[in-house]
Amino acid sequence: MTTAATPSGSRAGRLQGLPRAGEPVGRSGIAPLKDNHYALLQVVLFWAGAIMLPLGIVVIILGWYGAANTPYQWDQMSYVVSGGMLGLGLTFVGGFLYFGAWLARIAADGRESSKRLADTLLVLAEVTATTARTDEHGLDVGAIPVVAGGGTTMHRRDCALIAHRDDLAPVGEDNAHLAACRVCRPTARR
Repeated sequence: MTTAATPSGSRAGRLQGLPRAGEPVGRSGIAPLKDNHYALLQVVLFWAGAIMLPLGIVVIILGWYGAANTPYQWDQMSYVVSGGMLGLGLTFVGGFLYFGAWLARIAADGRESSKRLADTLLVLAEVTATTARTDEHGLDVGAIPVVAGGGTTMHRRDCALIAHRDDLAPVGEDNAHLAACRVCRPTARR
């Protein structure tokens, strides 16, 4: 995983450990075409088209030259068939392969754009979640121990067991008689 250098005090610097969308875990970027069939397809289509298109044009020119420089019509026909038809076939196939490489590149760019958007959304979600959980002093609001009603169990504020309750009260200094919730495992402030 590659991470860009960020200023030491920025939030993005603290979020370097986030997973990147579409990036396999534990793989390095040593061989970019290994296990990347789309990029390999794009390269193969590009080079096949880049070779066949001008080769077809050269074959057409050679067929024209042969047909133009022979006086016999039966000899000209062989140049037209071998040079003209083969050249047109190579030119069209090369053009289609080159067009396919262009389409494969557009698809790869779309995938990369989607990955970048997903990465941005992951970072935005982490920043938003971190901001929503902290108050103006930087304390995690969800970690504040509370008691529901007159209960005897101490919970974190964000515990799923008491999330629907409206009668929550912060735990006071005398919390020796309260049992800790086994789901959220709160720590009492001392």
